[in-house]
Amino acid sequence: MATKAPATQEGIKIIAQNRRARHDYEVLDSFEAGMSLLGSEVKALREGRVTLKDSYAVVQRGEVFLQKVHISHYSPASRFNHDLERPRKLLLHRWEINRLLGQAEQKGLTLVPLKIYFKRGRAKVEIALVRGKKQFDKRQDIAKRDAERAIDRELRGRQ
Repeated sequence: MATKAPATQEGIKIIAQNRRARHDYEVLDSFEAGMSLLGSEVKALREGRVTLKDSYAVVQRGEVFLQKVHISHYSPASRFNHDLERPRKLLLHRWEINRLLGQAEQKGLTLVPLKIYFKRGRAKVEIALVRGKKQFDKRQDIAKRDAERAIDRELRGRQ
């Protein structure tokens, strides 16, 4: 018997997150987009068989495609399975695509998926316009996070 998925905020069930993206990049703007998927891909997503490592999005011919997202095979689909890392079309409004196109052409900016989730039964991806961080920026973020943890630990210790 299958177990029910844990209820999350507003009916959103997060499938995969790209935690490395927030470490390596400075997030400037983010968008929610639908994904054009095959049936076996949706089933594999529901099982959580997806990896966002090294994935990115590109704007080609007025459409946005998600590249190098690894969605594993869904075993019951047998010979009707999908390609593991095929380009997947993202569903965005025209004004969002135009905005992304204008901003993504700037030097040093990239489109990166932050997370994949289901919202009201539909597969969604949060993509972000990002700029790469320098090594010293990463060190500053780590130092700030460590300082906040130490402060929280001290405050908990006093109570």
